[in-house]
Amino acid sequence: MYVPFDEMPKDARIWVYQADRPFDEQEKTWIISKLVAFCNQWNTHGAQMPSSFDLKFDQFIILSVDESQLGASGCSIDSSVRIMREIEVKLNINLLDSGKVAYLEGENVRVAFLPDIKKHVVEGSLQSNSKMFNPSVSKIADLNDQWLIEANKSWLKKYFAN
Repeated sequence: MYVPFDEMPKDARIWVYQADRPFDEQEKTWIISKLVAFCNQWNTHGAQMPSSFDLKFDQFIILSVDESQLGASGCSIDSSVRIMREIEVKLNINLLDSGKVAYLEGENVRVAFLPDIKKHVVEGSLQSNSKMFNPSVSKIADLNDQWLIEANKSWLKKYFAN
């Protein structure tokens, strides 16, 4: 069952999906409609799960489930991946490829695919103190202090070693 994101508990589980480009207004409206419908029917072994989502920076979909009473099963997680794949296909975006890094350049989100990270460092758009998005956060509370981290405090630090 859909619950507004700001009403989800801070320890609710999350999955962060980063797009390779920003969503436009029409796409955001469609994504919201699609995900509200998905959350309203999302279940595990036939039992409804309190779930939600948020769109951040017009480029991230954060899917959340309150597992305090009932954990997400493998089948329910598979169904969430299917909805993300459907969004990918409909909008011609890349959400599920984990081979990309998103970071802030000023106020703008930039995305570097793994083979191009060194190029972003050399051109100066990705610097050691750049804020990068940590896709491995797992709880809503993590969004406050662990989602945006300095590149030199992540696995990217090897690109800045002197």
